[in-house]
Amino acid sequence: MSAYQVLISAAELAARLDAGGVAGRTVLLDVRWALGGPDGRSEYEAGHIPGAVFADLETELAVPVAPGSAEEAAGGRHPLPTREAFEAAARRWGINDGDAVVVYDATSGQAAARAWWMLRDAGLTSVRLLDGGLSAWTRAGGRLEAGTAAPAPGTVTLGVGRMPRIDADAAASFARGDAGGVLLDARAGERYRGEVEPVDPRAGHIPGAASAPTAGNLAPDGTFLPAAALRERFAALGAVPGRPVAVYCGSGVTAAHDVAALAIAGIDAALYPGSFSQWSRDPSRPVSIGEME
Repeated sequence: MSAYQVLISAAELAARLDAGGVAGRTVLLDVRWALGGPDGRSEYEAGHIPGAVFADLETELAVPVAPGSAEEAAGGRHPLPTREAFEAAARRWGINDGDAVVVYDATSGQAAARAWWMLRDAGLTSVRLLDGGLSAWTRAGGRLEAGTAAPAPGTVTLGVGRMPRIDADAAASFARGDAGGVLLDARAGERYRGEVEPVDPRAGHIPGAASAPTAGNLAPDGTFLPAAALRERFAALGAVPGRPVAVYCGSGVTAAHDVAALAIAGIDAALYPGSFSQWSRDPSRPVSIGEME
């Protein structure tokens, strides 16, 4: 998987949209979301890339679960939806088979990467993250429109399981280094070290996991670092081409950002969807505090 297959620049997106159907049909998804914040819909309605459809991370890119429920304990805070439910959402967004999809947010891909991963997992081959997100679009002179897009229902047929994923037992195996594996924690360093924990019942990290905050994937302007710089970053953490690599975060959202960055670097990585929100709710699972052992 190359950087070209993962990212699209604001200039490239503008040229594609200006070309209309000449370059093939393009569906834009606005995936604005923040942990503990509003769902992003009001920001979308105030101004989005023309033609973009709002994709609700909480209800369309995850299964809503009640805090403290058995469902949350079993699958974490943002369980993946069923194939059927995700296909219904994709059709609401107006996606047809063969369409290109571009996803973006206002946080340099931290939320949009979830949609990128899920659509790739569902079998779509032309899915791109807007490099630098909405701010890159406006910096490049791209205009915004207000309101809500109402696309015609799509007819896409989605699959499942095209991207590697792991469960808690496999995460433990990666963290132990079984078969030469390495497990990366995509959360901010202070959450990894257990200094703060705003949402999950225990602070800390999966023992043996290495800290790889998503902020480290980005240049100061919010675009992804070049492939060579990302390869250097991940090599320092033990993640290199050909080595088994897996990633987790709080609830399987921002971990997809690390998966995308690893893909840009030419490294395949599995996602642990339940992530620390599932792990920390299981009292049989150990948790470490501080830096990596």
